[in-house]
Amino acid sequence: MNTGSFFNWFQFLLSFALVIGLLLAALWGLKRIQKIPGGANRKDQKIEILESLSLGPRQKLLLVRVNNDQVLVGISAGQMQPLHVSNSNLPR
Repeated sequence: MNTGSFFNWFQFLLSFALVIGLLLAALWGLKRIQKIPGGANRKDQKIEILESLSLGPRQKLLLVRVNNDQVLVGISAGQMQPLHVSNSNLPR
């Protein structure tokens, strides 16, 4: 194996390791951002999606908990509409 070929492989491996390192750093940063107050992963959140059911390409049912109420929401192409609201004191 000649010296030029060795340096080409070394440069390739070093570049590959750098790209993988940057990807891992970006993932770590995104995970850290989601944990800050006001982010998507709060323990005291007031709204939580419990279940989702796709009825078609543009129709969906969502079961959402808002405080202690469960709301069944119908979603279609251009609108969202509450279909049923129930007050349940189920533990989270």
